[in-house]
Amino acid sequence: MTSRQLTARSRLSRREVALLLLGAGLGLGKQRKSVFPGKHWESREPKALGLDGAQLDVLAQMLGGRGCVVKDGYMVKTWGDQSEQGDLLSSAKPVLSTLLFFAIKERRVKSVHTRIRDYGWNLIPKDQTMEFWHLANMVSGYARPEPPGAAWSYNDYAIMLYQKTLFDKVFRKDPTAVAMHTNRFGALELEDGLVFRASDRRISSSVRDFARLAWFWLCQGNWHGEQVLQRSFFEKYQRPQVAPNLPHTVKAETNDYLGIGTYGGGSDHFTDYGPGIYGFNWWFNATGALHPKSRTWPDAPIDTFMSIGAGGNCSVIIPSRNIVLASLRGNWGTVEAGNPAWPANQHIRRLVAADKS
Repeated sequence: MTSRQLTARSRLSRREVALLLLGAGLGLGKQRKSVFPGKHWESREPKALGLDGAQLDVLAQMLGGRGCVVKDGYMVKTWGDQSEQGDLLSSAKPVLSTLLFFAIKERRVKSVHTRIRDYGWNLIPKDQTMEFWHLANMVSGYARPEPPGAAWSYNDYAIMLYQKTLFDKVFRKDPTAVAMHTNRFGALELEDGLVFRASDRRISSSVRDFARLAWFWLCQGNWHGEQVLQRSFFEKYQRPQVAPNLPHTVKAETNDYLGIGTYGGGSDHFTDYGPGIYGFNWWFNATGALHPKSRTWPDAPIDTFMSIGAGGNCSVIIPSRNIVLASLRGNWGTVEAGNPAWPANQHIRRLVAADKS
């Protein structure tokens, strides 16, 4: 199955989502005015923006670690050391997909469907059709038995191939120089910056800068009124990309025939969830193969999406509420999509309940 076929299958779910949004009355028609941070985030008391501060206090206590909540572009709640940098783990993966979009904007890559073999990798016959799209959506088949697009696997060997292709073959520069360029993430004026570990390019960030990355996605590439990255990328790809009926990879040993190593985990690890709810390294509030009758976070607005990193490194983005929650080392629980008792669902439920605006 090709990436285009998978994308075509997801169009029906997009229409269904649009209908659900209209019927749910989530207030998407009300355009909230947003502001953007300069050198520092501007703060507001929760009450000034229609938030229940006591609810946010409980949320912070339940999550632990360090975190912050941004509403309408203002910092309304912080806890823990805001400047301390830590490994984002898998929440760094959307950074890679954002860099892919920048590469397309800069005409370094033709499209998300450009084939990886075009960048000099000696791929085996079954992987010849592999595209950036496959790598970004965990369906590449790299180091697995299946060809690209045929099966889902949460695959950190494929992510290693993704980042090496971007930094070594596309941009051909040091990762920090690539990411922090003034026309890329440098435009966000990160207070503490992104730090790339030399051995595997794993990314560390402060929680307040983590929130800027999330705010950039909520604002669909806009920053201070300038479209830093075309809105069309977000309109097309800020939704599930993997078909809900895509099978899981079969049991097999990892075959890292390129010898590129791993971004941190195995070629099939972390979670079996993904089909129906995953896209460009984000998780979306939709139904999936393992939870066909319940959305990922049953008590969250339907437009909610998240980055999910091991060790409690997660960000929550809710466009209809104009709100972002960034959390490092928080208590999010293991992934249990569709389960109301999943701590992630409970935290989002409390966040939404705090918003009285």
